[in-house]
Amino acid sequence: MAALPKKKMAKTRSRKRKGALRVKIPELVKCSNCSKKILPHIVCPYCGFYKGKEVIKKEAETKVTRV
Repeated sequence: MAALPKKKMAKTRSRKRKGALRVKIPELVKCSNCSKKILPHIVCPYCGFYKGKEVIKKEAETKVTRV
């Protein structure tokens, strides 16, 4: 025998519960070195700095132009 609800659930009650499951936009912070927006608590993918210290050495990006 399947479990059935004793009473009808109100729309408001179920929508309140489902409202907490929505996708949230991650907070972005400025990099202390290059001032670009990055996720907090990670190494900056643009310059390689974390908390003011160079963690990953990044080479200067060279732009390739098509002729």
